[in-house]
Amino acid sequence: MMRTVELEALKDAAMTLSERDRAKLARDLVASLDGPAEHDVAEAWDIEICRRINEIESGKAELLDVDEVLARARARIRD
Repeated sequence: MMRTVELEALKDAAMTLSERDRAKLARDLVASLDGPAEHDVAEAWDIEICRRINEIESGKAELLDVDEVLARARARIRD
């Protein structure tokens, strides 16, 4: 485990990076907290997205007006 002094030194070094490099480092660090990406999950979502797009384009999907959906949701919350 890293000591506080080492952690502060690392943070100070990171703060000298350009804004772009700090943003990339931050993204990489946050992504590392999620663990390894699950290829099967990503592939399943790709398939589902394509299925939904096909349903919309073929006219099989019923598209709803956002204002109507929000009104229904608000009504359910009030009831």
